[in-house]
Parts: sequence; structure tokens; C-alpha cells
Amino acid sequence: MATTSDLAPSRRKAAASRASAKAREEQLEDQISQLQNDLKSIAATLSKLTGEKVTEARDVAKTELRHIQRQSQHVIDDVQDQASVVEKQIKDTIREKPLTAVAAAVGIGFILALLSR
Repeated sequence: MATTSDLAPSRRKAAASRASAKAREEQLEDQISQLQNDLKSIAATLSKLTGEKVTEARDVAKTELRHIQRQSQHVIDDVQDQASVVEKQIKDTIREKPLTAVAAAVGIGFILALLSR
């Protein structure tokens, strides 16, 4: 039968084993806590980068919009200039040949009347 002196080392081993398990558990909890902090840091960094990219994309879009507006204004100005030139040519032609202009207007009116029926 085992004596008390034989049981003492077993108890010490069990106590040491429990202490070791507790230490490993605390170590694991510390590592989990560190991982949580790392994940929070990564999420914050991603959020910041996303915000920067959105701002950058918005700035590029605004720049492109301004560029397109300028281009469209130039096109509008060119069309207006061309329309002015054509209008001036038509007026000059009407002044030079009024009877031909009236006859052309009557002919165009007649054709449009036939098409609208």
C-alpha cells in the first residue's frame, strides 16, 4: 500500500501540472487579446485606406467632370459659331436672290404639307 510519503510527489506533480495548465491558459488568453488588438488595428488601417481611396476617386471624378464640362462648352461654342455662319449665309443669299428664296420656301412648305397628311 502506498504511504503518505509516496503520495506527496504525486500531489506535487498534479499541483505542478495544474499550475502549468493555468500558465498555458493565461498565455493563450494573452495571445488572443493580442490577436484581437491586431485585428482592430488592421480594421482601422483598412478603414483609413478605404476612406483615402474614396476621396481620391471623388477628386478624380470631379477633375474629369470639369474637363468634360470645358470640352462640351467648347463644342457648344463651335456649333453656335457654325450656326451663325450658316444663318449669315442664308440671309445673304435671301438678300441677293429674294425670288429664288421665296420659291424655295414655297416648295419646301408644299413638300412638308404633303408629308404631314
